[in-house]
Formats: sequence, structure tokens, C-alpha cells
Amino acid sequence: MELNGLRVSRETQERLQHFAALFQKWAKAINLVAPSTIDDLWKRHIADSSQIFQIHPKPVTWVDLGSGGGFPGVITAIYLAELQQGWVHLVESNHKKAAFLRTALRETNARGSVHSTRIEEAHTEIGECEAISARALADLEALLGYSAAWMLHKENCRGFFHKGRDYLREIEKARGRWEFDLLEHRSAVEQESVILEISNLRRLV
Repeated sequence: MELNGLRVSRETQERLQHFAALFQKWAKAINLVAPSTIDDLWKRHIADSSQIFQIHPKPVTWVDLGSGGGFPGVITAIYLAELQQGWVHLVESNHKKAAFLRTALRETNARGSVHSTRIEEAHTEIGECEAISARALADLEALLGYSAAWMLHKENCRGFFHKGRDYLREIEKARGRWEFDLLEHRSAVEQESVILEISNLRRLV
């Protein structure tokens, strides 16, 4: 099996397939993603989320903000299971979604845990991390504000944020409040989308 042109091991493929089946089951009862995108689950959500680990395939500790239906946090945690190292702290304040995330992690033997708390308070129960992810959560300026509790206090902590066609405007707006180094990774799934890799975050105001 390949995702985004990269080979996926049989073990990881089986975990992803089990996650997809769980997702389809739970999505009938609770709103995990926009209903119009469920029929294209593998491309729109699983392959898209897989890019995070494919860009940064290292056994590090992640914080996934606003994990929702598990994208990209559970997908990253599934990839880490093959490495048998690394961990994903999934932050999701909605208790029904948090229950789904816990079930998905447990049944796929993924390397992650769920923190059912507000993002603004998550740093009080999650220690240092090396990487932060978020998808369809907020604009870049807000994401950097959420991430600052970790990125300002841990050298080499990086953020990986999915962004759509309006990403250049978001970067310009964020630079009014923050300084940061930036790498743009073109999406292998959505033609006009990118994953922004942020490092060396500094506060301006």
C-alpha cells in the first residue's frame, strides 16, 4: 500500500484500516468531520494527515491541538507504533470526540493519549514536546499563540500546520505578532494546500 507516493508497511496499513472502520462507525452517531467529506475519508483525511509523519518521520513527542476526529493526531500515533517510540498527546475538549479518540488509540495500539481539556490549559498537564500539529483548527496567528507554551520554552520544537489556499495571508498576519522560521511543504493531496513547518518562534508583541 502507498499513501502520497510513499510505501506504508502492512502493519501500519492494517492499523489505518481498523481506524477507518471505527471512524465510519462512530461518525454515524457523532459529528467527527464534515459529513460531505466522509465518503472520501482515505484521501481527504487519512492520506492528508499522513503527510505530517511523512514530513517529520521521527520518534518524537507530539502535541496535537484540537484533535477532533483524529486528524492528524491518531494517524501520527499509528505511524509511531511501528517505530515503537515517540508519543502523541491529543488535546480535545469535546468529551464525545475524546471518547472516540481513546477508543481509536486503544484498538489500533497507537502511541498516544487523550487530554480532554481546553487548548489554553493543556500545557499545565503536558510537559515538553518536540513537535506540534493542528489541522482545520484556527488561523496561523492563533495557532502560534496556542503553541507558544511549548515552542517558546523548548529549543527546536517545531509546529506542523495544515493550511489551505489563503495561507499567505495568514503568514503575513502572523508576522505582525511573531517572528519565526518557515518551511512550506506543498500538499500531496490538495493542490492549493500546504503544510507550514514553523520553528524558532519568537514573540514580537
